[in-house]
Amino acid sequence: MSVGETNRESLSVWNDIATYWDTNYGKDGNLYWKALQEPSIERLLADKFAEAKTGEVRALDLATGNGIVARLMAGRGVHVLATDGSDEMLKIAAGHVEKGMKVAFRKLDVTSDEDFERLIGEEEQASSAGFDIVTINMAIMDIPTIDPLARALPKLLAKDGVFMATILHPVFTTNNAARKIEIAFDKDGNQRVTRSKVITKYLSVPPYKGWAVPGQPKMQLYFHRPMGELFSTFFRSGLAMDGMEELAFTEEHASRDRLEASVNYTQLPMILSWRMRRAAN
Repeated sequence: MSVGETNRESLSVWNDIATYWDTNYGKDGNLYWKALQEPSIERLLADKFAEAKTGEVRALDLATGNGIVARLMAGRGVHVLATDGSDEMLKIAAGHVEKGMKVAFRKLDVTSDEDFERLIGEEEQASSAGFDIVTINMAIMDIPTIDPLARALPKLLAKDGVFMATILHPVFTTNNAARKIEIAFDKDGNQRVTRSKVITKYLSVPPYKGWAVPGQPKMQLYFHRPMGELFSTFFRSGLAMDGMEELAFTEEHASRDRLEASVNYTQLPMILSWRMRRAAN
């Protein structure tokens, strides 16, 4: 199956599950958002949010989903263009925007060079200096190719602009690492639970189907990339990394009823977030 065919299949699934996903994820996000993603976004974009208090800051939110990152940035005073390849997701995202928020919407397929070039051309015609922020939250692992995105970023970013992304951690999550739980008792009869993950594949993991939300009508495709492949794609386009965080749950999030739950793996990060800029010439 070609990249184009795979992408069409992927977008079709997201259109079909959009309402179910949004209902379960929630307008204000789930625990993954509240405990991991949102705090990291606040930290890595703190300088830009501070700039928005005194001047105009423009952001491009790619694969916006239900628009939660776009709304977060708009709430910090940022002017946001929120995009997605799914018509249904765009409808949902637009419906969540509150009055007064500076959020515009546009359909954009991040696997399409043509879509990016069209936006870049419009920015150039408007004599725009580029976007101060470009974000893509928890979507890169859902996208069959990131080459068009990497090629477009240097043209989309303002001189001091930043690109920020979050993904399921490639080492511990998207490679389908197996969860291992060992239960033992000490001499006093106290239960001891040891959790680990068994990694048998990392460098080459074919696309596979999975659930973003348990019980969703259809499974969507996941695309694993080892960290070297992931980051080098952006490095080759002239970007440099200046911030990275590995995000894990803490004991306060633990689930006593589900020993296998991701929230119990407090030493193994679930999410990887990072920030990049145009490299200095």
